[in-house]
Amino acid sequence: MFQGFDGLRFTHWLTEIREDGVVMLSLDRKDAPVNALSQDVLIELGAILERLTIDPPKGVVIRSNKPAGFIAGADLKEFQEFDRKGTVNDAIRRGQTTFQRLAELPCPTVAEIHGHCLGGGTELALACNYRVASNSDTTRIGLPETRLGIFPGWGGTARLPRLIGAPAAMDLMLTGRTVSAAAARNLGLIDKVAEPAMLTETAVALLQKSVQRPFKQIFLAWGTNLWLVRQVLAPQMAKQVARKARKEHYPAPYALIEVWRRHGSGGIQARLDAERRSVVKLAGTSAARNLIRIFFLTERLKGLGVKEHGIRQIHVIGAGVMGGDIAAWSASKGFNVTLQDREQRFIDSALTRGRALFDKRIKNTDKREAAMARLAGDLEGKGAAGADLVIEAIIENPDAKRELYAGVESRMKSDAILATNTSSIPLNQLRDHLQRPGQFAGLHYFNPVAQMPLVEIVRHDRMTDETQQRLAGFCRAIDKFPIPVAGTPGFLVNRVLFPYMLEAATAYAEGIPGPVIDKVAVKFGMPMGPIELIDTVGLDVAAGVSKELAPFLGLSIPAALATVEKDKRGKKDGQGLYKWENGKAVKPEIPKEYRTPADLEDRLILALLNEAVACLHENIVADADLLDAGVIFGTGFAPFRGGPIQYIRSTGADVLLEKLKALQSRHGDRFAPRPGWDSPVLRERAV
Repeated sequence: MFQGFDGLRFTHWLTEIREDGVVMLSLDRKDAPVNALSQDVLIELGAILERLTIDPPKGVVIRSNKPAGFIAGADLKEFQEFDRKGTVNDAIRRGQTTFQRLAELPCPTVAEIHGHCLGGGTELALACNYRVASNSDTTRIGLPETRLGIFPGWGGTARLPRLIGAPAAMDLMLTGRTVSAAAARNLGLIDKVAEPAMLTETAVALLQKSVQRPFKQIFLAWGTNLWLVRQVLAPQMAKQVARKARKEHYPAPYALIEVWRRHGSGGIQARLDAERRSVVKLAGTSAARNLIRIFFLTERLKGLGVKEHGIRQIHVIGAGVMGGDIAAWSASKGFNVTLQDREQRFIDSALTRGRALFDKRIKNTDKREAAMARLAGDLEGKGAAGADLVIEAIIENPDAKRELYAGVESRMKSDAILATNTSSIPLNQLRDHLQRPGQFAGLHYFNPVAQMPLVEIVRHDRMTDETQQRLAGFCRAIDKFPIPVAGTPGFLVNRVLFPYMLEAATAYAEGIPGPVIDKVAVKFGMPMGPIELIDTVGLDVAAGVSKELAPFLGLSIPAALATVEKDKRGKKDGQGLYKWENGKAVKPEIPKEYRTPADLEDRLILALLNEAVACLHENIVADADLLDAGVIFGTGFAPFRGGPIQYIRSTGADVLLEKLKALQSRHGDRFAPRPGWDSPVLRERAV
């Protein structure tokens, strides 16, 4: 009979010995709202496992004492510190050693999972003999390390392919996606799924009865890891990854495939050693450091705003693409929404798009119908009177917007917020004559609403802090990242993006082929080339923004945006700078003898960086980190580069400044360095 832990005291682990001889280990990391695996947590677990090895109990259940979830993964702040000190190898070795000791315990072990189980938490669970999970909607299991520029380093690559087969295991690790308890059970990752109240009982029963895995799972786990199979599957996996990520930009998934290809059938220690060596190498790359930094930026954005924002009912005015999609997205996230426009046909079209969104994103039929019931057409605009938030999404015309506000504000509740989705109009031009300007703000979404994660909360000189806090809380409630920005023309994202797109259009007007321009931008790391982006946004929209921003920035408008033909506005018309078929641009072939101008990348990227520096100098956002976050999540700016300011730091501000001056002498004063290049912030050490 197990004698207990006499003489051992733990800071992060709670221990309990049941009457049936089963030991319950509950992780409750001290002074932390969620569990993360720090080195202190691992050291304590190692001491516990040493005692259990000497004096094994009937079985061990590992669980969380935090209501939020099981384990969120490794402590990334600690990981950054190890990277700075050059001790990542030691940290990874400790995790591997601890989990291997768990795997070798001379008694059965079960991981009891409720809520999030990510990264190192999943790797700990994989080191157990069995895994049970609650069927709660909050339970999500995954290995998201590739999104941080590394891959699972505490045994995930060594154990998961041997448990569920290589194809399914590699898909989980390469994509970094999370799965529900039911999906994990179907994969063979989870052995039992239970109601939250029955989870511990199910875990203990599993210790006593064990479980026989299906023959198909056993066969897949064996057959898909054979040497010959790995040599065949690995190139196919790399080819699939290449469709979404270039190796020079995101080396982690390719390194993961190579480790599995070369070492997937060795002994456990050989597999662990190969895993560790590769992850240590990846941890020292700029991609990993920048992607981990971006993780912390997202955490900062998630912390903005207040939970009790008081917004329940939303009224959207304008059922065009943006207004209709804002309404549908809000309804999909649990809000009651009324949608107004001047004609019923516009509302009907938006409701149809809303139905398509729900069909695509909500799998449960009842929840899908509930979302549709929350979205209602409102031709007469009666919903404005009961709304907590009214969002205006009509045409980009200041006079039209002011006229609308004059009619709607008097019908709104006294504590309701009026927000505009304008993409470029300064709010100081719109707030005049409002009865409650303190409750007026910009709420600038990006197209497509369902895919773009950022919303700019646009301030003006008479807006209250309470309004900003409430709107930030609302953005978090609809799973968007809020970023407060000053209400000057273009705000942050469009202002930074506009010179980049304008320079692309200028290069196009000079005769540089669109596919060449796009290829250069994508090679830098942009998700889409700027010529394709202009067509996607719409030449008419780009032209409208040009008229607003070009005078403000002192830039001229190239011919492609100066005059836009009615039926050639881009993707939506099937013809723009490119021809479009089935939603894809048909790009002309470039002659092999064509030589791309040597300074084309500098022209595009430095136009963007130059304006980013100006925005930082003018305090459009509070600091450099928020600027990087806004541009990354608002434009897709190469995440592995860390954002515009981070890229300037890592490349060297003085180096880029000299390039700007060279472009200025070659192409004109649009490349004149903007104010702010002398800022010490640009010369801080890149993380």
